[in-house]
Amino acid sequence: MLQIEKSTPAPRFALFQLGFRPFFAGAALFSIVAVFLWMLVYVFGQPLVPAVLDPLAWHAHEMIFGYTLAVVAGFLLTAVVNWTGQPSLTGPSLAMAWLLWLSARVALYLPEGGLSIAAVADMAFLLMVTFGVARPVFRARQWKQMGILSKLVLLLIASGTFYAGALGHLAQGVEWGLFGAFYVVLALVLMVARRVMPFFIERGVEEAFTPRNRRWLDIVSLIGVLIWALFEVFWPAQQEAIAILSLALFLLHALRMIDWHTPGIWRKPLLWSLYLGYASLVLGFGLRVLSIWGNLSPFLALHAFAYGGIGMMTLGMMSRVSLGHTGRNVFHPPRIVIVFLLLLALGAVTRVLMPLVDMAHYTLWIGVSQILWMAAFGLFAWVYVPMLIRPRIDGRPG
Repeated sequence: MLQIEKSTPAPRFALFQLGFRPFFAGAALFSIVAVFLWMLVYVFGQPLVPAVLDPLAWHAHEMIFGYTLAVVAGFLLTAVVNWTGQPSLTGPSLAMAWLLWLSARVALYLPEGGLSIAAVADMAFLLMVTFGVARPVFRARQWKQMGILSKLVLLLIASGTFYAGALGHLAQGVEWGLFGAFYVVLALVLMVARRVMPFFIERGVEEAFTPRNRRWLDIVSLIGVLIWALFEVFWPAQQEAIAILSLALFLLHALRMIDWHTPGIWRKPLLWSLYLGYASLVLGFGLRVLSIWGNLSPFLALHAFAYGGIGMMTLGMMSRVSLGHTGRNVFHPPRIVIVFLLLLALGAVTRVLMPLVDMAHYTLWIGVSQILWMAAFGLFAWVYVPMLIRPRIDGRPG
């Protein structure tokens, strides 16, 4: 008797099939909520942050450990599968990691014991992500990924340091934890950019172009960022040394931008967004020099790194990775991608450069940049969250 097997249809709900799905969706939606709450606090003076944390500490913590580390988790848990050919967190284990991340965000608002619950949830989330990246790396013996793993371990230590300080067990814990995590994230972003941007540019532009990569530049910039970060976190009083290191890193990474530039990137939103994000990181080093030798506010450099650099780089990467891993064409993104990337770029200009022109309206510029951030991520979520929930359009798993 002839038997015809029925093909198993792809699940309609695919949110926990691969790491980028829940964490990119969660990061985008959470960033809108977190920035909205911060706008109500900073611009309108509403006491809406958790009572257990100083408002500035809460804002910094949630943009680093809430938004940014969700993007990092989604990217690495997806990329490590491609790098090693080994499975990572998926299904129930991925859902558990995501729920731990979300629980930490909510727990801070609990009236009693919320900070301790958030600490346990955040640490458990980072442990699961580290395990989810480490297991396939060790199985495939890809020791070149140890740089990535070491940064995840440092982020775990930074998270523990922050909570030790917030819970009153370590005098400088909050400061060390926040700045330590921030500079580890910067180093991770620069490392990933070095890995993927030349490849994306070479494959993505219409003209024949091979980005130049200088081995000495890779080594010197890596060591330079490490030394610079150590000074920023543990010896912030050494301002002259920090200025010199910042100037050196500005010049090194500016040279890298020259090596990677070709006119074709400006016709591709998923390329120019990454390039502008990298440019904002370079600008951050320059503004850090001027904050010491030119008496500028250090918060301008900080937000060049955070809003313009990390913000543009993560939104650009989420837009590209989500298309590729849902079976869509990364070379022809939805038209609205240009709109929300431009909105975020305009927000970075408003947050970082407008205060240089008109410091008298500093609060206004912050408020406008917050609105532009929410608009950009709102449009991203509107277009991409349905993609992240549904299965791949080509029927493949993932």
